[in-house]
Amino acid sequence: MAVMWEANGISDGAWSDAEVAREVQLADTQWEDGLVAEIKKKATEAFEVFDRESNQTVDVREIGCIIRSLGCFPSEAEIQELIEKMEVEEAGGFVHLEKFLPVVTKVLLDRRFRPIPEDVILHAFQALDENKCGYITKEDLVKYLTEEGEPFNQEEMEDMLAIALEPESDTFHYREYRKKLVVDETKTFPFNV
Repeated sequence: MAVMWEANGISDGAWSDAEVAREVQLADTQWEDGLVAEIKKKATEAFEVFDRESNQTVDVREIGCIIRSLGCFPSEAEIQELIEKMEVEEAGGFVHLEKFLPVVTKVLLDRRFRPIPEDVILHAFQALDENKCGYITKEDLVKYLTEEGEPFNQEEMEDMLAIALEPESDTFHYREYRKKLVVDETKTFPFNV
């Protein structure tokens, strides 16, 4: 930092408060510019994975997958709000990168839609475990995931059951499964930038 200050005409002598504030602000701006550039790069790379025609557009139905691939975990309603901000030209249409990038960059800079902490996940499953036995039956799990809150569709339900149920007992042992749901924020973008 001293080298940068000297390059800007400030020696190792006494610095005025204004000079120090100016240099700190300059360093902050350079750091923010680098952060924004890194976020835009990651968001563009994620977008391009779903840009099947290589024309800087993606199917609007892919937006949730793209945002989740960036380490954000919005609900379907929140995805719809983001899509509205992206000004999709026609219902069920395509989103252009130029409309996607500003919205997603702001989401990532604001650190919105963070992963749910492990203790909250455990507490939610415990609330569904009426008998307090450490598991939820297949029937109850299907009921909760298709009738309550943001319901799973048939494909999501089948995928969940295939992974989550104990094959011998046809039960969902949530204490073990919750570990699969926890995201390490130190390893997930955007929180590690």
